[in-house]
Amino acid sequence: MLGGNHFAAGLIRSMDGIVVPEINLHRYILLTYKLSIFRLYLETSFHPEIMFAMRISSKRVIIVPATLLLFTIASFAQIKDPLPRSNPEAEGVSSKEIIGFLDAVAGSKNEFHSLMILRHGKVIAEGWWNPYAANLRHTMYSTSKSFTSTAVGFAVTEGKIKLSDKVISYFPNDLPETVSPALAALTLKDLITMSVGQKPDPTASTMQQSNWAKYFLSLPLVDTPGRVFLYNSVAPYMLSAIVQRVTGEKIVDYLRPRLFQPLGLEGMDWEISPQQVSTGGWGLRVKTEDMAKFGLMYLQKGKWKGKQILPASWVEEATTFKIDQAPAMIKEKRDSNDWAQGYCYQFWRCRNNAFRADGAFGQYIIMMPDQDAVVIITGESANMQDELNIVWKYLLPAFKTRGLATDPASATILKKRLAMLALSPAPKTPDPAFAKSISGKKYNLEPNEKNIQQVSFAFKNGICKETVHEGDTTFVITAGDGKWITAAERIPGGPPSLIKAVKGPYLDLGPSKIAASYSWIDEHTMELRVRYIESPHSDIFICHFDQKNVSIELDGSLQRMMHAKNKVLKGNEAL
Repeated sequence: MLGGNHFAAGLIRSMDGIVVPEINLHRYILLTYKLSIFRLYLETSFHPEIMFAMRISSKRVIIVPATLLLFTIASFAQIKDPLPRSNPEAEGVSSKEIIGFLDAVAGSKNEFHSLMILRHGKVIAEGWWNPYAANLRHTMYSTSKSFTSTAVGFAVTEGKIKLSDKVISYFPNDLPETVSPALAALTLKDLITMSVGQKPDPTASTMQQSNWAKYFLSLPLVDTPGRVFLYNSVAPYMLSAIVQRVTGEKIVDYLRPRLFQPLGLEGMDWEISPQQVSTGGWGLRVKTEDMAKFGLMYLQKGKWKGKQILPASWVEEATTFKIDQAPAMIKEKRDSNDWAQGYCYQFWRCRNNAFRADGAFGQYIIMMPDQDAVVIITGESANMQDELNIVWKYLLPAFKTRGLATDPASATILKKRLAMLALSPAPKTPDPAFAKSISGKKYNLEPNEKNIQQVSFAFKNGICKETVHEGDTTFVITAGDGKWITAAERIPGGPPSLIKAVKGPYLDLGPSKIAASYSWIDEHTMELRVRYIESPHSDIFICHFDQKNVSIELDGSLQRMMHAKNKVLKGNEAL
């Protein structure tokens, strides 16, 4: 019930080459559902009266016990080579205005999972919305692209590749019978600037193939390479494949001694293709502080602890304007749109002279040179522009050009707020007498696309254990009555995702870390909340029982954002 379906092509952010989420979108998401593949398109149709609003019933900031602070401290202790810490005022930042930023986040429709703010190379504020935590990785989605760009930078620096190289030169055995002049002219620079010339974005169809590079090269190029921006998540995959061909290593391994180890990053993983190539355009998972270190290294023009990790010339080249995503956009719209400020080498330019790495649903590394600051956000949002608007409106003014006097009262309030951030579990309710009568009963489900054959529920001492038989796998979800219980379970297909890739062992990233809670809505209806805490996504299951039957309605966060209908599984008591 909890896994198996991945959702494809969420990395597609363009229509006819024009980007993006923006505050005045008529349709923020257009959904088509085919063969269990969701494709996400962001359209530029400007009608201020319509905004995409996501209902997340489990999104509320609540007060949690002080023991959460101890958990945060324990998690922090697990970070290798942590960044230096300071307090906001000592670095010229207003604690009171950071509190105002947190208030704005709490009042928005955006769900944050973590936040880290750096000034002058020091962490001045950090927090994780329980059950997310400092020691957990988080799915990066397209933020992965900026790490792929970095791998390209190292390979260029080491003389292994040049951006002027022709793409076909690296794939002699994967070329179509006839190589068009446009394909022959395609360069690595065209890949890294999202100006391949293909239309539409081939990401979804590519992932259904057994050989991604061969399929990519077989597609027609509608526009001259290098001229028209079109978001294309297979382009960074091709870069990943090229780096692997010239180095003999997946980029996740190639980056280890050059980037990850110098910065003290550990425990990252990266999905791979059927050809055992890191996916490049998505699939990386790292921790919040890992994101912060990466952003700080770029803010410092490639330096880390006084050592030049990446040439400053490459950092400058990779993070400055290279192509206009929406050349026809009028100035009024452009000035309020962070997806129309120019694209770089797998980085985005922002308003306020900032640049960023970003991934679907709001995985952000925002680098702000004018403020000497880095802002990290992970979460799940249907309106990524709104997240950035909140940063610019409430957080940007907090960075002062002068020193600030100490503000003990505001600093204390801020620390408490950050320590008590949480997403609410299901409300605490006692198990009804009815729960005892169904505890341990097995229900055989009707045939369903998730291939779940049987479920059972056991209730004892405020804990619900749901046992799921899905295909050849059996796993258990342990949920707390009014509280989160975290565990790791091997769920077929892994957590929900925008990406539906070809099934195979190359997608196996190990057991999924989950947090679950439950509550009784009435005598016969239970709500089970499941958060995949190394992912942006979550599911809510509404289970209605009688003595002989069960119906289970799936209300997933991805489904809500894409306006997809809830799925209902039905079953009867096993004899």
